[in-house]
Amino acid sequence: MTPHASTFKPSLLSRAVLSALLIPASAVALAQESDSDRVRDLNAVTVTGSLIPQTEIETATPVMVISAEDIQMRGFQSVADVLQQASFATGGIQGGQVSASFTQGAEAASMFGLDPGYTKYLINGRPMASYPALYNGSDVFNNISGIPVALIERIEILPGGQSSLYGSDAIAGVVNVILKKNVDKGEFSIRGGAFSEGGGNSLRLTFADNFSAMDGRLNSLLGIQVDDRAPVWGYQRDLSRQYNQNGYSAPVAARDFVVIDALTSDYVFADPNDCANTTGNFKGTTQKHTRAGYGSYCGSFISPGYRTIRNGKESAQVYSYTTLDVSDTTQVYAEVMGLYEESEYSSGSNYAWWGTSSTFGAYYDPAYPDTLLNLQRAFAPEDIGGKGYRDIMSTDTNKALTVTLGANGQLGDWDYSAYVSRAEYRLTEHSWVRFRDKIDNYFLDRVLGPEQGLDPIYGAYPVFTPDYAAFYSSIDPADFRSFTGFVDTKSRTWDNLAHVQFSNTSLFSLPGGDAGFAIVAEVGNEGWDYSPDSRMIEGPETLVSEIWGMTAVSGAGHRSRYAVTSELRMPLLESLTVSASGRYDAFDIAGNTVDKPTWSIGVEYRPVESLLLRGKVGTAFRAPSLADAFQGLSGYYNSTVDYYRCSLDGYLPGDTDDCSWDNESYFGQSSGNPDLKPIEADVWNAGVVWSPTAKLSFAVDYYSWKIENEVDSINDNDLMRGEYYCRTGAAGSPVASCDDILSWVGRDANGKLVSLYTPKVNIARQELEVVTASANYMLDIGRFGSLSFSSNYTSKVSHELEPTPGAGTIDLLRDPYAMWYYDSYAKTRVDASIAWAKDDWTTTLYANRIGSTPNYLAYAGEGYDYVHSSGAKAGKWGPYVTYNASVNWRATDDLAFSLMVNNLTNKMPDHQASNYPGTSSTPWNNYYYDILGRAVYLEAKYSFGK
Repeated sequence: MTPHASTFKPSLLSRAVLSALLIPASAVALAQESDSDRVRDLNAVTVTGSLIPQTEIETATPVMVISAEDIQMRGFQSVADVLQQASFATGGIQGGQVSASFTQGAEAASMFGLDPGYTKYLINGRPMASYPALYNGSDVFNNISGIPVALIERIEILPGGQSSLYGSDAIAGVVNVILKKNVDKGEFSIRGGAFSEGGGNSLRLTFADNFSAMDGRLNSLLGIQVDDRAPVWGYQRDLSRQYNQNGYSAPVAARDFVVIDALTSDYVFADPNDCANTTGNFKGTTQKHTRAGYGSYCGSFISPGYRTIRNGKESAQVYSYTTLDVSDTTQVYAEVMGLYEESEYSSGSNYAWWGTSSTFGAYYDPAYPDTLLNLQRAFAPEDIGGKGYRDIMSTDTNKALTVTLGANGQLGDWDYSAYVSRAEYRLTEHSWVRFRDKIDNYFLDRVLGPEQGLDPIYGAYPVFTPDYAAFYSSIDPADFRSFTGFVDTKSRTWDNLAHVQFSNTSLFSLPGGDAGFAIVAEVGNEGWDYSPDSRMIEGPETLVSEIWGMTAVSGAGHRSRYAVTSELRMPLLESLTVSASGRYDAFDIAGNTVDKPTWSIGVEYRPVESLLLRGKVGTAFRAPSLADAFQGLSGYYNSTVDYYRCSLDGYLPGDTDDCSWDNESYFGQSSGNPDLKPIEADVWNAGVVWSPTAKLSFAVDYYSWKIENEVDSINDNDLMRGEYYCRTGAAGSPVASCDDILSWVGRDANGKLVSLYTPKVNIARQELEVVTASANYMLDIGRFGSLSFSSNYTSKVSHELEPTPGAGTIDLLRDPYAMWYYDSYAKTRVDASIAWAKDDWTTTLYANRIGSTPNYLAYAGEGYDYVHSSGAKAGKWGPYVTYNASVNWRATDDLAFSLMVNNLTNKMPDHQASNYPGTSSTPWNNYYYDILGRAVYLEAKYSFGK
């Protein structure tokens, strides 16, 4: 092979960035190895954020690099750990600690508080397959739990809108997970760990080795990672084992057996045995309790403990990368990634219960003639029998396979890369359920008795004379099994992609050097199919599913797409480089073509060798997802204000209390919408990088987003206001076109509201401004070894959301109610590490700091000036800092040992409990803080061969 004629002489700035990011254990490769490195020994390298190989490490696009050594020495156990603790992760997320989330078996991250689906995830530069289930029940995203962390070379994080290079979804930024292409020697490692507070014991085995043949022209890497992790249960932590004992109000036990006055919400105590037949439940802790202002019931304080706060997991991941040098200028390769993963979890007793309200709404008992009643009872481990809640855990099984075949090489002065890829992701959600007819019939037979007509108050609710002694009793486990079981929801996504790229690093000469150019063409198609068990889908007549307390919505669809991308990098002067990129994406969705051009222009100015001033401006977008377009139709009943008919009687919006049409019932339907437009964003960033010495560097960058046409489901109030604007011509901003609105509002011949259709629409907009900073320093301390320091900082300057047109903006940084409602935000986040190395020893201390966040009462009281009657005050929780530490010892050239302690001080958010009421089962913000506590891991790694 012929090396490039020029010699790579990195600038002081490049050397500083490279050396400052080194950890003493080994050198960190900051530049992505291109597929053609075995064909051409390029001095220039390809970095995430550019298609053109170049010699500068820092460009107009900031890139955060987390190396394999960083992951190891900072104690990260998964890609989710890496990204959820990164300084840009200022937004809260749903996941395993959020009981009964829509994707409890998956893991996600939020970049700068934007939706997880706004980040583009790549593996080796190629897009990841979407997760088949939907985040928060509505949004497409990537599950980052199935990436083999032990086989990672590095992770490159590219903040800011990047659609002009990477297409749809790259609004918040891009995360490129780069896996190893080879290893110096074969590797085998074993890692085990446990939490000091109990639960979560884990074991990981990793194997990787290279294989070579045909005189070195054929090379193959095979890597395998196997993980086994036990769940962490709520009863294994003080904060989650029981209802809040340290709140601003008296602790209140669970309402495990309660009769509720449906008209007043008071409790009616109807047990002739005074809870004596319930005392064996929840390990003998169930007893009679009285809640001030409500009444008496039977319950236990410890029922919240029977949920998982971290999923159990078994997984196996296989990765192989094989290359064949066909000639000096051509190489072909094959890449295969496979995943099998089972996550198990329990949502706990809050989601394992039965009551009359779901089926009957309420009932009438002649013994209580002046009201309507509802029964409610939770299922205890003793009702379940066997291992209790461990026997009814739900399981998500993930199976994913990605196969890529490609070639790269040279055609004259041009480098080329071409590949075809097929990715498929299958998910089976094996969910514990209660069967509606069976569970209702059980309680009808044993508790409620025969129906005796309709109530004398409204003439709408059934009349029963329940056997309350039977209600306040345990259930035989055989009976429990007769009305419960499991159902499977099967879903999948698939993605086919063909990609061709040509690049030339010396297209023409300029005063500052050679201009580089790249062009890419892509064509592909993708599909989504979400198929719940038919018993979970609401029926057309009753609008209830055959599963008690649970429904699901099916959906399926596919789209084809193509894109063309180009990038031009021009060193106009030795100190000034301008880059420009443009991309055109087109999608065929349900016969409609949705297309979007995006562009960006970047500037790099180096007035002196050690200083870089940089900036970039452009656009970004997100195409309507398959779920947005094809999520199935679901029905419901509700009531709303009929603003149009109120206006005919002289009542205008905002003054309809006395209107006769202020509470009109209707039948509603909602679904996806194939006519959605792309989400659009105007983005820019500017910053400075300074390296006063080759071992010291600083960087500060500012980012701005203006995002339009965000997708959300239209609500009935906005739809009815829109109809009023459209029919009367009154001033106001309808949420959609008047033609659509008038077709979505159904009225009978007399003008009475009958039905509403509330699809997903392009309805919202938001603006976000962020500042990031980083510092890196290496210090040689002679015979005492060397030290390296690294720190990253993110501060959100502003974040405003307009949920519907004309509704006014919501301040997501200063409105505490909005900050919680939209999954929680922190204004600042910092991570920092200090590493020391001497001879065969290295050690690292890593710190992660979450800035102040609003406390619970600021959310509940909708402001920081709220004071509860107990004297507890709204305000903010202070900064929250955790530490990880690691020690690594290379015993021989081939054998190394590591000790890692995460959350070294066993930090818990227990200070938050005093700001929650005694009724809370989760007295901490579980979207943002965890209560797992200290974890200790031991690892042995053996190298062999060569």
